[in-house]
Amino acid sequence: MTGTHQYLTDERNENVLIYVDGEIVLRPEAKVSVFDSGFLLGDGVWEGIRLHNGHLAFLDAHLDRLYGSLDLLEIDCGLTLDEMEARTLQTLERNQPTEAEDVDWQIMHNVSRGPLPLYGTVFGGQPEPTVTINCWPLITHMAGFVANYQNGLRLAICAQQAIPAHLLDPKAKTRSRMHYQMAVLQGARLGEGIWPVMLDPDGFLAEGPGWNVFLVKDGVISTPEPRNCLLGVSRGNVLELAGQLGIPVREANLGRYEALRADEIFCTSTTYCICHAVSFEGQAVGKGTAGPVFQQLQAAWKEQVGVDFVAQAEAYAARLTDWRETELAVEVS
Repeated sequence: MTGTHQYLTDERNENVLIYVDGEIVLRPEAKVSVFDSGFLLGDGVWEGIRLHNGHLAFLDAHLDRLYGSLDLLEIDCGLTLDEMEARTLQTLERNQPTEAEDVDWQIMHNVSRGPLPLYGTVFGGQPEPTVTINCWPLITHMAGFVANYQNGLRLAICAQQAIPAHLLDPKAKTRSRMHYQMAVLQGARLGEGIWPVMLDPDGFLAEGPGWNVFLVKDGVISTPEPRNCLLGVSRGNVLELAGQLGIPVREANLGRYEALRADEIFCTSTTYCICHAVSFEGQAVGKGTAGPVFQQLQAAWKEQVGVDFVAQAEAYAARLTDWRETELAVEVS
């Protein structure tokens, strides 16, 4: 392996680093206590950010949501937003030399309340919040998504409902995500490759486990109103891009009927950005191909972030086997 596709085995082995509570440590040394409230109760928040051609396009929006989630859970992480941004950039900068220059990264923040006070004697009686920042090459995330870009997504409603806002405000991106996991498991039972959509308690579309959904009818974009779904950063980007393109958008209560009557359906997430759906509940969406509104948005997104993320995923897929072999060799060494 040579050139920009060469994987820097020695540097990866020595320098893959994770930020943990004020220190940047080697990946094998990054540990969180079994007494941590994030582990015991899911009492924490998180954010996942990605690079686009080496650029953190939506860093401000993600960190703003992170601190909004912390406020809602009443967790003081001990860092200002500016300090968190500085540590994020520092951790990323330390890890980038371990991969080829054309490999983009995912950056993950996890913040919990820290060890439960019940176990405070283990920590000198003064448990502090837990803050971690880790980086992972996007090659594994994106390489596995190529077929979805090419063939489109197949959506179906699952039995698991979204958690209603009167129980837990979905605007907070918390680590209490068991309803997401149940939706994923149920989607797998509905059929191979099915993407599960959760309904809210009133029977309206809410969200998928980790992604937002949009319908298009007669040139108008509709998306579930934000009562019972996460306000995704990528969701917000669609609203912004649609405004720039002059495409009308509405937030509304949407059900099976609207989805089955849609000309187009597409989904958004930080990692894959935007992807079209070809079926809903086993019925073809529109002509069963990517529609014109989706194509406009996808093209605008690529221009906005400075990378063709579909072509990037295809390039990563071609390199994934070599990358995994190198990663395994590093872990064994």
